[in-house]
Amino acid sequence: MKQATGIIAVETKGQGFTDVTRDILRWAGEAGMREGLLTLFIRHTSASLLIQENADPDVLADLGDALDRLAPRDGGWRHDAEGPDDMPAHIRAALTQTHLAIPLIGGRLALGTWQGIYLVEHRDRPHRRELALHLIGE
Repeated sequence: MKQATGIIAVETKGQGFTDVTRDILRWAGEAGMREGLLTLFIRHTSASLLIQENADPDVLADLGDALDRLAPRDGGWRHDAEGPDDMPAHIRAALTQTHLAIPLIGGRLALGTWQGIYLVEHRDRPHRRELALHLIGE
């Protein structure tokens, strides 16, 4: 068994979905393994990771709208030390995912035809986010 680890920094533009698929595919390809499992982990509490459709942008727009309804900025939250988007960002991150596991088969990540990997920024302002990656296999 071999292992590879790394950190990828992602600059977000504020609230929304940043497609990180190409960066992840490049990193996994450089690891040189044929079979294994990739684990991705976001090192933040107000951003998250999703595997979602990458063909129709309406899917991401609708997901954003749904998250706005589930955790609105004007929800009367107690935790607002960093602004009205702070607590809703934590709730949205809790409702989505902080880590992903993707099989590596035949040297390729086993994503479906219409699947992309997204970093979801839940804060209004741009941020520098870090993804920790761990690939184990052969």
